[in-house]
Amino acid sequence: MKSRVAVIGAGPSGLAQLRAFKSAADKGADIPEIVCFEKQSDWGGLWNYTWRTGLDEHGDPVHGSMYRYLWSNGPKECLEFADYTFEEHFGRPIGSYPPRAVLWDYIKGRVEKSGLRKWVRFNSPVRMVTFSDETKKFTVTAHDRTNDVTYSEEFDNVVVASGHFSVPNVPYFEGFSTFNGRILHSHDFRDAMEFKGKDILIIGRSYSAEDIGSQCYKYGAKSITSSYRSKPMGFKWPENWQEVPLLQKVVGKTAHFKDGTTRDVDAIILCTGYLHSFPFLTDDLKLKTANRMWPLDLYEGVVWEKN
Repeated sequence: MKSRVAVIGAGPSGLAQLRAFKSAADKGADIPEIVCFEKQSDWGGLWNYTWRTGLDEHGDPVHGSMYRYLWSNGPKECLEFADYTFEEHFGRPIGSYPPRAVLWDYIKGRVEKSGLRKWVRFNSPVRMVTFSDETKKFTVTAHDRTNDVTYSEEFDNVVVASGHFSVPNVPYFEGFSTFNGRILHSHDFRDAMEFKGKDILIIGRSYSAEDIGSQCYKYGAKSITSSYRSKPMGFKWPENWQEVPLLQKVVGKTAHFKDGTTRDVDAIILCTGYLHSFPFLTDDLKLKTANRMWPLDLYEGVVWEKN
């Protein structure tokens, strides 16, 4: 009986896995039966933009953290697939830092050319994955939203490619519950125009904080205050953009910081990262990532595996 592999997620990582199987098949290899479960209605994962925040049309948490005017913060030369270049897709050279729509179009074009659609089940969130010691097989339970049917199938292997940027890490500071302005995580940020003419407080100092702050400045925010935990970003900011130590509390509209300074703010944007979440895995299968993007047992590209 032919073995079966489930791939959870049709974003760039999941699609790369599918493409690897397809490439092997094209070279004559006997590959297993492949099923890719994708909760969204289209592929692209994080790059599949939606204006929605909070819950999607099905009542599940919105997966995407993409905002309207996001541009890649890494060069396309480091992002493109080895067997399909941006220039091949668009028929001409493009800049190294493309906007989100260009990246999504490239991802879509690559998988359409590869003929991977037959393996992907869209609108099919995975609800549970279990493993049987007796049969040595995984049972994947998914919800077919199109027909509103929940079903289970057995697989020999499961690849989890569900991404790391969909469950926000939301810290609480004293006074948040009584703050009259808007408090949101970068996961729910969509359009900088919302903050035109407002005094913005951004908590965090990584890529999202820098990019969202820059967009708010560009689209007319009155002032931007960036609050850092360890050290400032250290750039030479415009006059109406300042960096201050970590927020301690909010009283009314006034934010109080660790160095004793205060600022009046209209909105607070939390650029505080994400939590790795695999809610469909049972406790005995939970992936232990320590919320890191790389394994702890990795040194200069060499993996050390415990016995």
